[in-house]
Amino acid sequence: MTLPARMRFGIFLAPFHRVGENPTLGFERNLELIQWLDKLGFDEAWIGEHHSAGWETIASPEIFIATAAERTRHIKLGTGVVSLPYHHPLMVANRIVQLDHLTRGRVLFGVGPGALVTDAVMLGIDPRQQRPMMDEALDVIMRLMTDPTPLTYDGGWFRLREAVLQLRPFTQPHPPLAVASMESPSGPIAAGRHGGAILSLALIGGQRGQVDLKKMWSIAEEEAAKHGKTMRRDEWRLVVPVHLAESREEALANVREGGAAQAYEYGGAALGRHPTFDGPREAFAEHMVKQGNWVVGTPDDLVAAIHRFDEMTGGFGALLVVVNEWANREKTLKSYELLARYVMPKFQGSLVGIETSYNRSVAHSAELFAERTAAVEKAHQTYEQKAGAPV
Repeated sequence: MTLPARMRFGIFLAPFHRVGENPTLGFERNLELIQWLDKLGFDEAWIGEHHSAGWETIASPEIFIATAAERTRHIKLGTGVVSLPYHHPLMVANRIVQLDHLTRGRVLFGVGPGALVTDAVMLGIDPRQQRPMMDEALDVIMRLMTDPTPLTYDGGWFRLREAVLQLRPFTQPHPPLAVASMESPSGPIAAGRHGGAILSLALIGGQRGQVDLKKMWSIAEEEAAKHGKTMRRDEWRLVVPVHLAESREEALANVREGGAAQAYEYGGAALGRHPTFDGPREAFAEHMVKQGNWVVGTPDDLVAAIHRFDEMTGGFGALLVVVNEWANREKTLKSYELLARYVMPKFQGSLVGIETSYNRSVAHSAELFAERTAAVEKAHQTYEQKAGAPV
């Protein structure tokens, strides 16, 4: 197995809130979830940026992270992701460095070109230019974070005049960088150029068929070598829809309606990504599980899936659960608790000593119990000899 000795677990919070619900309460549920994960020992929470289409309602991951940081103690908080074409690079760098200080180094810097075409259209951006714009902005941001020399730059869509970050990063040399990767090689190329991590958001299906994760990683490594950087597999994060329950039947029953609603009402109706499934809507969840796109079942099913992902990638370092509200609040929180109790320990080395101790006791239980019995009997005999009468 190529997984790290201590694998990390976290969430990828877009978020997804069904149209018609109170958005203010949706934010509060998201914050309460991160507090719950902090108590359960999850490592990371990545927060998205979106501006349209009704379901994904966080416009500023930085503001959300600042609020979540005040309510938590340990969990790291990442932008998942800042859509760089939508912002001036100097402003992005300043906001992330400020968060780096406010969180005492708990912030993670995730970037991407922007996922929703509707966002780009509203901002007057040609969707075909989003990836080149991201590359240009990211180069400048990393330069600002790592070099205090004033920078003058005339870009294709922004300008800088002797620009410098007056606040240097709290985390040296800069907050950990991660680049979103869907189907195209642009994400791995950008990650490789800067030696950043990869956030793989599409594990199975893509416009050209199944995503070749090993190929994506090799692209990043090749680009990193050109720039004197090194890619680390333990920083590679896979983003996967997961829901757990005590049984597979219960897990599927929990998500059947909510999962289909998100796929058909949001992915299909709002975004044009219509499900390629000919069966009835109520069977869609089972279809996605069979295809391997969703992990819906027991903790053991997720353990098996992680081993499959290990084979698919050649080794990765963290699993991020896509936050969905497919099930009700109680069952959703229970899913994360099951993951923390029964899945995380198997991949973090925390059971090795306990299992070794237990197995040793089982192997020697008869002789150890005989020793205990003899010791108790000896204590009785010693007392009786001194007292002159049996007890």
